[in-house]
Amino acid sequence: MRRDGRLSGVLHVLLHMAEADGPVTSERLAGVMGTNPVVVRRTMAGLRDLGLVASGKGHGGGWTVACDLDRVTLHDIYVALGSPEIFAMGHRSEEPECLVEQAVNASLAAAFRDAESLLLSRLRDVTLGRLSADFHARLAKRGLCGQEAPSDDV
Repeated sequence: MRRDGRLSGVLHVLLHMAEADGPVTSERLAGVMGTNPVVVRRTMAGLRDLGLVASGKGHGGGWTVACDLDRVTLHDIYVALGSPEIFAMGHRSEEPECLVEQAVNASLAAAFRDAESLLLSRLRDVTLGRLSADFHARLAKRGLCGQEAPSDDV
């Protein structure tokens, strides 16, 4: 089963956008995300509706970060993406007649709830600013501090 990488992809491009000197086009972001510019525009439009990004049209236009990175959490971005399903796993049957399967479902449901609650709590604890600080620490450790960041994708 294919994993949903939208949250990771959007976080990736938001941090690149935060480092950019100006607007970044949908075409350039599509290259980073490995998708079509139309998908980028649709995704970014949802973020724009929540005030997380802004867009400009025409020559010199594109997408820019419009929020305070220290105030926006990963959970905020997760919600802006429509709160996608966290787990690909589920029950074989939602309402089984078999008592064994009912016991299995009850145990798995409790485990899934606990795991989802923990993950969502952790997403609330991490801000975009913290991710940006982590990036800068990694950049400094690599010895590129004061030099332009490698821009293999944006």
